[in-house]
Amino acid sequence: MPAETAPAVPRPPARTSAQAPVLTGAEAVVRSLELLGVTDVFGLPGGAILPVYDPLMSAASLRHILVRHEQGGGHAAEGYASASGKVGVTIATSGPGATNLVTAIADAYMDSVPMLAITGQVFSTLMGTDAFQEADIVGITMPITKHSFLVKDAAEIPGAIAAAYEIASTGRPGPVLVDITKDAQQAEAPFVWPPRYELPGYRPVTKAHGKQIQAAVSLIAEARKPVLYVGGGVIRGRAAEELKTFAEATGAPVVTTLMARGAFPDSHSQHLGMPGMHGAVPAVLALQESDLIVALGARFDDRVTGKAALFAPHAKVVHVDIDPAEISKIRTADVPIVGDLKEVLVDLDTAFRSTTQGGAPDYDEWWAYLRGLQDQYPLGFAPTTDGLLSPQHVIQRIGELTGPEAVYAAGVGQHQMWAAQFIKYERPNSWLNSGGAGTMGYSIPAAMGAKVAEPHRVVWAIDGDGCFQMTNQELATCALNDIPIKVAIINNSSLGMVRQWQTLFYDGRYSNTDLQTGHDTVRIPDFVKLAEAYGCLAIRVEREDQIDDAIRLALETNDRPVVIDFVVSADAMVWPMVPQGVSNSYIQYARDHSPAFSEED
Repeated sequence: MPAETAPAVPRPPARTSAQAPVLTGAEAVVRSLELLGVTDVFGLPGGAILPVYDPLMSAASLRHILVRHEQGGGHAAEGYASASGKVGVTIATSGPGATNLVTAIADAYMDSVPMLAITGQVFSTLMGTDAFQEADIVGITMPITKHSFLVKDAAEIPGAIAAAYEIASTGRPGPVLVDITKDAQQAEAPFVWPPRYELPGYRPVTKAHGKQIQAAVSLIAEARKPVLYVGGGVIRGRAAEELKTFAEATGAPVVTTLMARGAFPDSHSQHLGMPGMHGAVPAVLALQESDLIVALGARFDDRVTGKAALFAPHAKVVHVDIDPAEISKIRTADVPIVGDLKEVLVDLDTAFRSTTQGGAPDYDEWWAYLRGLQDQYPLGFAPTTDGLLSPQHVIQRIGELTGPEAVYAAGVGQHQMWAAQFIKYERPNSWLNSGGAGTMGYSIPAAMGAKVAEPHRVVWAIDGDGCFQMTNQELATCALNDIPIKVAIINNSSLGMVRQWQTLFYDGRYSNTDLQTGHDTVRIPDFVKLAEAYGCLAIRVEREDQIDDAIRLALETNDRPVVIDFVVSADAMVWPMVPQGVSNSYIQYARDHSPAFSEED
């Protein structure tokens, strides 16, 4: 989230410590969150954070949602942030409570999600003694947070919370952890707001250098085969409208990565789809054969580039990112631009229109080639041959019957790729997934968080039967807190993506990927019975003529969560596919979606 669009921190007249009310550290935590405008938190109490939970109980403006597992609380905070653009907040106790947050924190770090994690710590006098439920969570999370604070003094709590909020929500967004000792929570100190704090060295650059803007525009005007390579930074930077304006001015093709689905409307004529390992053929080859890549909030990740040394060999690169560490990290930028995308895109658009005097460059030949690819290689799927449902068809119908105003959160694996491919995204913040870390178990709690943030929207969790079993306990949280998400379990009775790799690269030796959840007479677990036990409406769908009715019933049911167990074919594959570690040009040999290839090719 860019600095200028971050939620404003209320700034009442500063008081001196003599005038300030005296609060306990725990009360200061709660009051600081209220003054920052936080309205929802996800957490689970324990001994070291217990002092905070007492004033939290009487905080009228803060809704605390009691999760069943701290990882679920972390992913819920992620989903809340990703759907709304606000900072997601999660609370946990020390030791295992804090370490259970680590996966969600790492996930948020990889995907630039603004999140504030508050953890309790043992008494400061016990630190370093291997005390009960002691863990150095600051040290553990240092590589996976923008910053981690350890607070041992009650007077420092408002400053630490406010600073953490600012760091999480400005520059390149990300998670920040505040670890507070129990004695600091129990001690009293004057509560001064706004607090005074310093962030030495933290100065996010938002305004790009004018010479770099002009250099980029010159390359765009000269290019004959340009591509706008759009990453998740456009969504985090709230720059979708600016992107659309600039793209239409240039007339260049646009590709949106897995993290950027919805940043540019799928229905737009300039959109080629998603690039990468499982990207659309036109999007993959547009990048590979381009002469100019304009990377906007994208990081040239290996799932997009394939073998980086062979990626887009004839392309010059304009790379725009708010994080200078990303620029030229993988692909050297001919024109590096550090700045906030919302501002940079406006500057690029203004400079481009001035340079071209309102006329777009001639990309007719490039577009003729790309339109040919779109006509020849449309995204599709083959019918199943085992009598079970086609997962692609199920997911496509969910999107078609629900529409683009919904929020779709996916787990990780085949169903994630199919949800990215076969649902049409028309707006930012409508697609939530674990892109960088690839965290199984993300979907259910992320959907829960999204529904809390955007209660007026339909929220779907599209999950696999493997992912679902990692965090399905949060359905209890949803049922008890009136959070009526819809859950589609794409149940192929296996760890589908791993099984696909075993099919392609291990001669069909399915070592430990059969979950036995859906295709036999005995279902372990029976997802319908499990969902009913959690207080959900539960439906099983095994025939094609049941699909639409089940989805419609889910959409009509808003008094409780809905879980649909879609029993699908285990043989369905995610196509296209560029094998790991090869050039994206490889897709030229797999355009027919044939599985007849090997890693050596």
